Amino acid sequence: MIEKTFRSHDVPSTDRFDAWRKRLGRHVSPLDSGGDEGNGFRAETRLLRLGGSRVWSTSVDPATIRRTPELVRQSDPGVYTLILPLRGESEVAQGDREAVHGPFDMHVLDSSQPVHLRLRGGPSVYLIGADVPKAGFPLPPPWMDQLLTRRLPGREGVGALLSGFLMQLTDDTHSYRSSDGPRLEAALLELLTALFAHHLDADDSSAPDSARRALVLRIQAFIRQHLRDPQLTPPAIAAAHHISVSYLHRIFQGEGTTVSSWIREQRLANARRDLADPTLRDTPIHVIASRWGFPRAADFSRVFRNAYGIPPRDYRDHASTQISLPPPP
Repeated sequence: MIEKTFRSHDVPSTDRFDAWRKRLGRHVSPLDSGGDEGNGFRAETRLLRLGGSRVWSTSVDPATIRRTPELVRQSDPGVYTLILPLRGESEVAQGDREAVHGPFDMHVLDSSQPVHLRLRGGPSVYLIGADVPKAGFPLPPPWMDQLLTRRLPGREGVGALLSGFLMQLTDDTHSYRSSDGPRLEAALLELLTALFAHHLDADDSSAPDSARRALVLRIQAFIRQHLRDPQLTPPAIAAAHHISVSYLHRIFQGEGTTVSSWIREQRLANARRDLADPTLRDTPIHVIASRWGFPRAADFSRVFRNAYGIPPRDYRDHASTQISLPPPP
């Protein structure tokens, strides 16, 4: 894992707030911040990179963080951000929604939309967050839009599993090896998907499309389990779920994608994870590509570059030297 830490007491007192604001913009996304810019400002932030995802924790004096439409247009890392407040309150507004969240009230934000976040309560606020790429995320954007800014309890059920995972991960990073990063990212994505799907199912337990939504989740889980299978085709998927191929295509069209595109995104995400895994450093790229359903190396290189803006070989080199990568376009 790649870990970076910022501590305000390492910076001259008059420069602390500005240094913290610049660090946020460089390692998270372009942001505008406001707070006590006096000599007493305190902040400590730790950032962990797990493959294409990031987990961070921060203890900071009350402050306001804004991501304006101009800043969104300037740069969008294309991530969903889950925030877990542990001390203090998070007052958030995104789109036409506003909410106030206290300790263990998890909530999710979209980097592609402007947001206003006010951290309040004293003497300091403590948050844990997770940024996961939207590209290849198992749940489609229309579903995720329903969850933005909503309270997702972190003390019960799947929420408790996720909050416990995040707290343990950020509490003691010395016990992890660099090779654990991709595996921890996979665990993070599974827990996030389980949490979001749980709340979406609860919303639609009596709605007419509840059965269709449940079917989509089952099909997506089936695809993830069989990504290595070269015979993973729409007819095979449809047959396994006792539906017609045309109905399968209509289901995915309703999610704003196609069956083939969704399979390709999942395979690319797994190939990217393996490329960043130092224990697989000696495994040829074409072997990793073939393992995840790309038998032709040239095709894999082209598709990977189109998805992430960088060739797979360069991606592996960047990961091995711990250089930050540009976000997917």
